Amino acid sequence: MPIDAAKALAAAPRTGEITWTSKDVQLYHLGIGAGTPATDPHELRYTLESRLHVLPSFATVAGAGSPGVISGLSMPGIEVDLARVLHGGQSLEIHRPLPTEGTATATSRVAAVYDKGKAAVLVLRTEVADADGPLWTNDAQIFVRGEGGWGGDRGPSARPEPPTGEPDKTVERPVREDQALLYRLSGDWNPLHADPEFAAKAGFDRPILHGLCTYGMTLKAVVDTLLDGEVGRVRSYTTRFAGVVYPGETLRIRLWRTSGTEVRAAVSAVEKDDAPVLTDTVVQHS
Repeated sequence: MPIDAAKALAAAPRTGEITWTSKDVQLYHLGIGAGTPATDPHELRYTLESRLHVLPSFATVAGAGSPGVISGLSMPGIEVDLARVLHGGQSLEIHRPLPTEGTATATSRVAAVYDKGKAAVLVLRTEVADADGPLWTNDAQIFVRGEGGWGGDRGPSARPEPPTGEPDKTVERPVREDQALLYRLSGDWNPLHADPEFAAKAGFDRPILHGLCTYGMTLKAVVDTLLDGEVGRVRSYTTRFAGVVYPGETLRIRLWRTSGTEVRAAVSAVEKDDAPVLTDTVVQHS
C-alpha cells in the first residue's frame, strides 16, 4: 500500500530554514488579487513596500512553501500519485503578526492519517518559529483518492453548523484568467494549476485555481470588509475546500459576524449557480 500510516506517523520531523522578503509578500498579495485599484490607499497596504502589511495567509507560502505540501507527500510511509491528490482543508494559527521579511525554522511532520474508505486524508503540520519565538502553526489536510480502505481511524466527522440568517456582508471577487499562473510563482508548482494535459489526467476540463489562492482571497475580503483592514487582528483561520474554481470565474463571499471575535464565511462560484467552493470557514480575531 502506498501509504503506511504507522511509518508516516513515526517518521522524524523535517526541519529547515525558510526566508522571505517584502518582495515575496508583495508577489503573494498580487497573486490573491490585491492591487485593484492600484492607487487605492487600502490596496497599497498590500503592494507598496513603504506601507506593507502582511496578510496572515502568507504563512501558507512563506519560504516558497518549504518544507511544504508537495515535499510532505514524499515523507516516509507516503508514496502517492500527485494526480490523485486534492487539498481538502487548511487551518492556520497565528501566534504573532508576521514580519514583512524574516528567517525562521519550519518543522513539518505528518500529524494524522485517516482512512476514509475510498480515500486517505493526511494532516501535514508545519510549525514555524524565529529567534523571538513561535510565529505560526499550519495544518494542511490532503485528500488522496484511491488510497483508503486499510481499516484505519476514520478521523473526526463533526462539522460546525452553517451560519444562519442574512450575511452581514457579501462581496464578489473576480478571478483573473492568469491568476493561477501568477499565484504559483509563490511556490506551489503543482502542474494541476497550469498544465492542461495534467489537469485532464486529474479529471478537470482545464487547470484549476489553487485552493490556497481562494483561501487568501477570502481572508483578504474578511480583513478588508469586517476587520478595518487590520491584518494583525487575525488569530486563526480554518476552511474546508468544497469545490473547484477555474480562472476567469467569480467568487461570491458571504460573511457573518457570529460573535465579537468570530467571522464565518461561505464562498461559492457565481458562474456555477453558487456551487460551494469553501465551507466550514471560520476566522477568529481580536
